[in-house]
Amino acid sequence: MSDHPEAPAAPVGAFEPPYYVAVFTTVRTQDQNGYSETNARMEDLVKDIPGYLGMDHAQTPGGLGITVGYFRDADALTEWRTNAEHRAAQQRGRSDWYQSYTLHVAKVERSHGFTRA
Repeated sequence: MSDHPEAPAAPVGAFEPPYYVAVFTTVRTQDQNGYSETNARMEDLVKDIPGYLGMDHAQTPGGLGITVGYFRDADALTEWRTNAEHRAAQQRGRSDWYQSYTLHVAKVERSHGFTRA
């Protein structure tokens, strides 16, 4: 499910390994006051991180959300993780928006893609 229904659905393309992914899986609370604005701000902010490659989002009808961020190297991921505005949003997420979440960070060693002609 996308916040941009006019955009065609397409995953972020494959990159030349190695690179890093941060997989953020969430279940949100009922109170989402301010979430959309903060989420949009975070999407704009992460684009300014040197080494940021892109992001995929998915939402299940049952409420499970998955965001995968792609980063060229560990330094780019660290810069995002330690960004002061992002840290404040994380705190707000724990206090208001998330019932639960899991974060997985991995180094990608193999990557390929397919697009139907």
